[in-house]
Amino acid sequence: MEAQETAVTQMRKSLEKLGCSTENYNDLTLMRFLIARSMDIEKAAKMFIQWKKWRDDFLPLGFIPESEVPDELASEKVYLQIPSRNAHHQHPVVIVKTNKHFSSKDQLQFKKFVVHFLDKSIASSFMEGKEKGDEKLLAILDLGNITHRNVDPRALITGFQFLQSYYPERLAKCYIISMPWFFVSIWKMISVFLEKTTLEKIVIVGNGEEERKNFRNEIGEDTLPEEYGGLAKLTTIQDVTVSHFPESN
Repeated sequence: MEAQETAVTQMRKSLEKLGCSTENYNDLTLMRFLIARSMDIEKAAKMFIQWKKWRDDFLPLGFIPESEVPDELASEKVYLQIPSRNAHHQHPVVIVKTNKHFSSKDQLQFKKFVVHFLDKSIASSFMEGKEKGDEKLLAILDLGNITHRNVDPRALITGFQFLQSYYPERLAKCYIISMPWFFVSIWKMISVFLEKTTLEKIVIVGNGEEERKNFRNEIGEDTLPEEYGGLAKLTTIQDVTVSHFPESN
Protein backbone atom coordinates (compact mmCIF):
# COMPACT_ATOMS: atom_id res chain seq x y z
CA MET A 1 0.00 0.00 0.00
CA GLU A 2 2.81 2.39 0.89
CA ALA A 3 4.57 1.59 -2.38
CA GLN A 4 1.38 2.44 -4.29
CA GLU A 5 1.01 5.76 -2.46
CA THR A 6 4.62 6.62 -3.28
CA ALA A 7 4.09 5.74 -6.95
CA VAL A 8 0.96 7.94 -7.14
CA THR A 9 2.83 10.85 -5.54
CA GLN A 10 5.68 10.46 -8.00
CA MET A 11 3.26 10.26 -10.90
CA ARG A 12 1.58 13.50 -9.80
CA LYS A 13 4.97 15.23 -9.70
CA SER A 14 5.87 13.83 -13.12
CA LEU A 15 2.58 15.05 -14.62
CA GLU A 16 2.94 18.50 -13.08
CA LYS A 17 6.44 18.82 -14.59
CA LEU A 18 4.85 18.04 -17.95
CA GLY A 19 2.32 20.83 -17.39
CA CYS A 20 -0.62 18.53 -16.66
CA SER A 21 -2.66 19.32 -13.56
CA THR A 22 -3.92 16.37 -11.48
CA GLU A 23 -5.92 18.50 -9.05
CA ASN A 24 -9.27 17.04 -10.16
CA TYR A 25 -8.17 13.40 -10.11
CA ASN A 26 -7.99 11.21 -7.03
CA ASP A 27 -5.42 8.53 -6.24
CA LEU A 28 -7.69 5.70 -7.39
CA THR A 29 -7.91 7.21 -10.86
CA LEU A 30 -4.15 7.64 -11.19
CA MET A 31 -3.57 4.13 -9.83
CA ARG A 32 -5.55 2.64 -12.72
CA PHE A 33 -3.05 4.12 -15.17
CA LEU A 34 -0.11 2.89 -13.10
CA ILE A 35 -1.50 -0.65 -12.98
CA ALA A 36 -2.19 -0.56 -16.72
CA ARG A 37 1.47 0.29 -17.29
CA SER A 38 2.94 -2.17 -14.76
CA MET A 39 3.68 0.62 -12.25
CA ASP A 40 6.01 2.36 -14.71
CA ILE A 41 5.55 6.02 -13.71
CA GLU A 42 6.81 7.50 -16.97
CA LYS A 43 4.62 5.27 -19.14
CA ALA A 44 1.60 5.79 -16.86
CA ALA A 45 2.03 9.57 -17.02
CA LYS A 46 2.25 9.44 -20.81
CA MET A 47 -0.90 7.31 -20.97
CA PHE A 48 -2.74 9.71 -18.65
CA ILE A 49 -1.82 12.74 -20.79
CA GLN A 50 -2.97 10.97 -23.97
CA TRP A 51 -6.22 9.98 -22.25
CA LYS A 52 -6.89 13.50 -20.99
CA LYS A 53 -6.23 15.04 -24.40
CA TRP A 54 -8.50 12.47 -26.03
CA ARG A 55 -11.37 13.17 -23.63
CA ASP A 56 -10.96 16.95 -24.01
CA ASP A 57 -11.04 16.62 -27.82
CA PHE A 58 -13.59 13.83 -28.24
CA LEU A 59 -15.99 14.81 -25.45
CA PRO A 60 -16.19 18.63 -25.42
CA LEU A 61 -19.33 18.38 -23.24
CA GLY A 62 -17.66 15.91 -20.92
CA PHE A 63 -20.04 13.15 -22.08
CA ILE A 64 -21.76 11.83 -25.20
CA PRO A 65 -25.51 12.61 -25.14
CA GLU A 66 -28.06 10.17 -26.53
CA SER A 67 -28.90 12.70 -29.24
CA GLU A 68 -25.49 12.06 -30.85
CA VAL A 69 -25.94 8.29 -31.15
CA PRO A 70 -29.57 7.76 -32.23
CA ASP A 71 -28.95 5.07 -34.85
CA GLU A 72 -26.81 2.95 -32.55
CA LEU A 73 -29.33 3.18 -29.70
CA ALA A 74 -32.20 2.30 -32.05
CA SER A 75 -30.69 -1.12 -32.75
CA GLU A 76 -31.12 -2.07 -29.05
CA LYS A 77 -27.98 -4.20 -29.13
CA VAL A 78 -26.46 -3.10 -25.80
CA TYR A 79 -28.03 -3.88 -22.43
CA LEU A 80 -27.02 -2.89 -18.92
CA GLN A 81 -27.83 -5.05 -15.90
CA ILE A 82 -27.42 -3.46 -12.47
CA PRO A 83 -26.67 -5.87 -9.61
CA SER A 84 -28.77 -5.69 -6.47
CA ARG A 85 -27.11 -4.41 -3.31
CA ASN A 86 -26.94 -7.93 -1.88
CA ALA A 87 -25.32 -9.43 -5.01
CA HIS A 88 -21.96 -11.13 -4.51
CA HIS A 89 -20.34 -8.54 -6.79
CA GLN A 90 -21.28 -4.94 -7.54
CA HIS A 91 -20.06 -4.73 -11.13
CA PRO A 92 -22.67 -3.66 -13.68
CA VAL A 93 -22.98 -6.15 -16.54
CA VAL A 94 -22.88 -4.87 -20.12
CA ILE A 95 -24.42 -7.28 -22.62
CA VAL A 96 -23.74 -6.83 -26.34
CA LYS A 97 -26.03 -8.81 -28.66
CA THR A 98 -23.98 -8.98 -31.83
CA ASN A 99 -26.83 -10.42 -33.92
CA LYS A 100 -28.38 -6.94 -33.69
CA HIS A 101 -25.24 -5.22 -34.92
CA PHE A 102 -24.51 -4.27 -38.51
CA SER A 103 -21.44 -2.41 -39.69
CA SER A 104 -22.11 1.29 -39.33
CA LYS A 105 -21.76 3.70 -42.24
CA ASP A 106 -21.13 6.39 -39.65
CA GLN A 107 -17.98 5.25 -37.86
CA LEU A 108 -17.80 8.44 -35.79
CA GLN A 109 -21.26 7.77 -34.38
CA PHE A 110 -20.25 4.20 -33.58
CA LYS A 111 -17.16 5.38 -31.68
CA LYS A 112 -19.28 7.90 -29.78
CA PHE A 113 -21.71 5.11 -28.93
CA VAL A 114 -18.90 2.99 -27.48
CA VAL A 115 -17.91 5.91 -25.25
CA HIS A 116 -21.53 6.60 -24.34
CA PHE A 117 -22.30 3.11 -23.10
CA LEU A 118 -18.94 2.66 -21.38
CA ASP A 119 -19.28 5.95 -19.50
CA LYS A 120 -22.87 5.19 -18.54
CA SER A 121 -22.00 1.67 -17.41
CA ILE A 122 -19.16 2.94 -15.24
CA ALA A 123 -21.39 5.65 -13.78
CA SER A 124 -23.99 3.00 -12.89
CA SER A 125 -21.45 1.15 -10.75
CA PHE A 126 -20.85 4.08 -8.44
CA MET A 127 -22.45 3.59 -5.05
CA GLU A 128 -23.02 6.14 -2.32
CA GLY A 129 -20.22 6.10 0.23
CA LYS A 130 -17.63 4.91 -2.29
CA GLU A 131 -14.84 7.02 -3.69
CA LYS A 132 -14.99 7.45 -7.45
CA GLY A 133 -12.20 6.24 -9.68
CA ASP A 134 -12.11 2.47 -9.22
CA GLU A 135 -15.42 1.38 -10.74
CA LYS A 136 -15.28 -1.69 -12.98
CA LEU A 137 -17.69 -3.50 -15.26
CA LEU A 138 -18.35 -7.03 -16.49
CA ALA A 139 -19.09 -7.62 -20.16
CA ILE A 140 -20.92 -10.36 -22.02
CA LEU A 141 -20.31 -10.55 -25.75
CA ASP A 142 -23.18 -12.67 -27.05
CA LEU A 143 -22.40 -14.17 -30.47
CA GLY A 144 -25.56 -16.27 -30.58
CA ASN A 145 -27.53 -16.39 -33.84
CA ILE A 146 -25.08 -14.21 -35.75
CA THR A 147 -24.68 -14.41 -39.51
CA HIS A 148 -21.84 -13.16 -41.67
CA ARG A 149 -23.75 -9.86 -42.00
CA ASN A 150 -23.27 -9.24 -38.27
CA VAL A 151 -19.54 -9.94 -38.30
CA ASP A 152 -17.66 -6.67 -37.86
CA PRO A 153 -14.05 -7.16 -36.73
CA ARG A 154 -13.34 -3.44 -36.94
CA ALA A 155 -16.11 -2.70 -34.42
CA LEU A 156 -14.81 -5.27 -31.94
CA ILE A 157 -11.23 -4.07 -32.32
CA THR A 158 -12.40 -0.48 -31.78
CA GLY A 159 -14.29 -1.43 -28.63
CA PHE A 160 -11.41 -3.32 -27.10
CA GLN A 161 -8.84 -0.70 -28.10
CA PHE A 162 -10.95 2.04 -26.48
CA LEU A 163 -11.03 -0.04 -23.30
CA GLN A 164 -7.26 -0.52 -23.42
CA SER A 165 -6.31 3.07 -24.24
CA TYR A 166 -9.00 5.18 -22.60
CA TYR A 167 -10.57 3.00 -19.90
CA PRO A 168 -7.60 1.36 -18.16
CA GLU A 169 -8.52 -1.16 -15.47
CA ARG A 170 -12.25 -0.63 -16.00
CA LEU A 171 -12.91 -4.12 -17.38
CA ALA A 172 -13.15 -6.76 -14.66
CA LYS A 173 -13.88 -9.61 -17.05
CA CYS A 174 -15.41 -10.22 -20.48
CA TYR A 175 -17.34 -13.40 -21.25
CA ILE A 176 -17.78 -14.46 -24.87
CA ILE A 177 -20.72 -16.82 -25.25
CA SER A 178 -22.27 -18.83 -28.10
CA MET A 179 -19.28 -18.46 -30.41
CA PRO A 180 -20.08 -20.18 -33.74
CA TRP A 181 -17.44 -22.29 -35.46
CA PHE A 182 -16.92 -19.81 -38.29
CA PHE A 183 -16.05 -17.04 -35.81
CA VAL A 184 -13.09 -18.88 -34.27
CA SER A 185 -10.64 -17.79 -36.99
CA ILE A 186 -12.03 -14.25 -36.89
CA TRP A 187 -11.47 -14.09 -33.13
CA LYS A 188 -7.87 -15.23 -33.57
CA MET A 189 -7.36 -12.31 -35.96
CA ILE A 190 -8.98 -9.84 -33.54
CA SER A 191 -6.88 -11.16 -30.64
CA VAL A 192 -3.71 -9.97 -32.36
CA PHE A 193 -4.79 -6.38 -31.65
CA LEU A 194 -5.40 -6.98 -27.93
CA GLU A 195 -2.90 -6.48 -25.13
CA LYS A 196 -1.96 -9.46 -22.97
CA THR A 197 -3.65 -7.92 -19.93
CA THR A 198 -6.91 -7.60 -21.90
CA LEU A 199 -6.75 -11.16 -23.22
CA GLU A 200 -6.27 -12.43 -19.66
CA LYS A 201 -9.65 -10.94 -18.73
CA ILE A 202 -11.52 -12.65 -21.59
CA VAL A 203 -13.28 -15.95 -20.95
CA ILE A 204 -14.75 -17.94 -23.84
CA VAL A 205 -17.68 -19.87 -22.42
CA GLY A 206 -18.28 -23.21 -24.13
CA ASN A 207 -21.52 -25.14 -24.33
CA GLY A 208 -20.60 -27.57 -21.57
CA GLU A 209 -22.91 -27.61 -18.56
CA GLU A 210 -20.05 -27.00 -16.12
CA GLU A 211 -18.82 -23.95 -18.06
CA ARG A 212 -22.34 -22.55 -18.27
CA LYS A 213 -22.88 -23.14 -14.56
CA ASN A 214 -19.65 -21.32 -13.66
CA PHE A 215 -20.68 -18.45 -15.95
CA ARG A 216 -24.08 -18.14 -14.24
CA ASN A 217 -22.53 -18.28 -10.80
CA GLU A 218 -19.91 -15.65 -11.58
CA ILE A 219 -22.46 -13.20 -12.98
CA GLY A 220 -25.09 -14.03 -10.38
CA GLU A 221 -28.62 -15.23 -11.15
CA ASP A 222 -30.22 -12.03 -9.79
CA THR A 223 -28.24 -9.98 -12.33
CA LEU A 224 -28.16 -12.39 -15.26
CA PRO A 225 -31.19 -12.15 -17.60
CA GLU A 226 -33.60 -15.08 -17.88
CA GLU A 227 -32.50 -16.06 -21.38
CA TYR A 228 -29.01 -16.78 -20.02
CA GLY A 229 -30.26 -18.83 -17.08
CA GLY A 230 -30.75 -16.03 -14.57
CA LEU A 231 -33.75 -14.30 -13.01
CA ALA A 232 -33.42 -10.72 -14.30
CA LYS A 233 -35.15 -8.94 -17.16
CA LEU A 234 -33.05 -7.54 -20.01
CA THR A 235 -32.68 -3.77 -19.78
CA THR A 236 -31.51 -1.68 -22.73
CA ILE A 237 -28.78 0.85 -22.01
CA GLN A 238 -31.18 3.73 -22.75
CA ASP A 239 -33.66 2.48 -20.16
CA VAL A 240 -31.10 2.75 -17.33
CA THR A 241 -30.99 5.98 -15.35
CA VAL A 242 -27.88 6.83 -13.37
CA SER A 243 -27.69 9.57 -10.78
CA HIS A 244 -24.37 11.20 -11.62
CA PHE A 245 -24.12 10.69 -15.38
CA PRO A 246 -24.08 14.29 -16.73
CA GLU A 247 -26.87 13.57 -19.18
CA SER A 248 -29.19 12.61 -16.32
CA ASN A 249 -28.56 15.77 -14.26
